[in-house]
Amino acid sequence: MTLATAAATRALPFSRFVAGGRLPPLLHDSSPVRHSQGSRSLKLLFYCRKTAPNVVAMATGETPAEVATELPEFVTTLQEAWEKLDDKYAVASLAIVSLIALYGSVGLISAIDRLPVVPGLFELVGIGYTGWFVYSNLVFKPDREALVAKLKDIYSDVLGSSS
Repeated sequence: MTLATAAATRALPFSRFVAGGRLPPLLHDSSPVRHSQGSRSLKLLFYCRKTAPNVVAMATGETPAEVATELPEFVTTLQEAWEKLDDKYAVASLAIVSLIALYGSVGLISAIDRLPVVPGLFELVGIGYTGWFVYSNLVFKPDREALVAKLKDIYSDVLGSSS
């Protein structure tokens, strides 16, 4: 006995829950359905009808959990920052121009990627630069310490404090 057969024998028949014991026509219709996707979806349809013809989902009557009424912290922080702005028109214009520039740069990069020689050349340049960076900054201990000190300086310049 397969798992599907065992589940079907333990499940209560659907006709027990329908008034008068009659099933809606779509649930007991065993006529073949023609699909344009091929025989795979048709086999899946008949497999589903064979394995679980008597499975029913019923509502339990419990009330759903309350929907959170508070906004996430990020959204409230964003709203507070928006309210503090003096020139909202300039910020909105800058955001729109940034999105247009991003869209244009994606188009430019995809156009360059379609050229036959350029992507391979860019990949070669990237591999070469990565090798040079690793050799000049990460291989030897004094170079690593200098890189970490430089990154901490940049961090303190940007945020104003170092941790």
